[in-house]
Amino acid sequence: MARTMLVVLAAIICVMKAEIAWSQESYFKLTSSAFADNGLMEQKYAGKNPNNANCIGENVSPPLQWSNPPAGTKSFALIMFDQEGRLGLGVTHWLIYGIDAKRTSLPEGIGTASDRPFSGGSNILGQQTYLGACPPKGTGPHHYVFTLVATSLEPNALEPGLTLPKLLEAIGKNAIGATGLVGRFGH
Repeated sequence: MARTMLVVLAAIICVMKAEIAWSQESYFKLTSSAFADNGLMEQKYAGKNPNNANCIGENVSPPLQWSNPPAGTKSFALIMFDQEGRLGLGVTHWLIYGIDAKRTSLPEGIGTASDRPFSGGSNILGQQTYLGACPPKGTGPHHYVFTLVATSLEPNALEPGLTLPKLLEAIGKNAIGATGLVGRFGH
């Protein structure tokens, strides 16, 4: 009787583990090989600006990978936003869109490359490139939220240079799913 109970219990545990593994693999997910969700980002991913003492990095965009986009996805938009920046008003660090649905990743450093397979939107400085983390010294690690939005828009549907509010308005009813990842950085 006890042996039968152990076998049944072991079978239940195996089924539960399989269901957990399946559920973790079946949803739209954004990851980075450079940091875990809510993990600390390396200094090289911070901004580089000789006129700003808070920008102590190399301004290299981190590698990003995603899986299981929603059915009907034709393109993606990526937003990197520091919600604690500008004393809580927020800072748009990276805004790109028109990423073809066939892509499943962005390599490290693509945010400042001259030949990019997507359109650039305007970051806080009005640039269409990656702007790494530059939190004020002594404010602790800021949370840099990377949001990947799956859309039903064709990759070339939107003009380059949109600001975050304009992009969100343009995506509007064409957004069909989103996933996020948080990287922290501070000094």
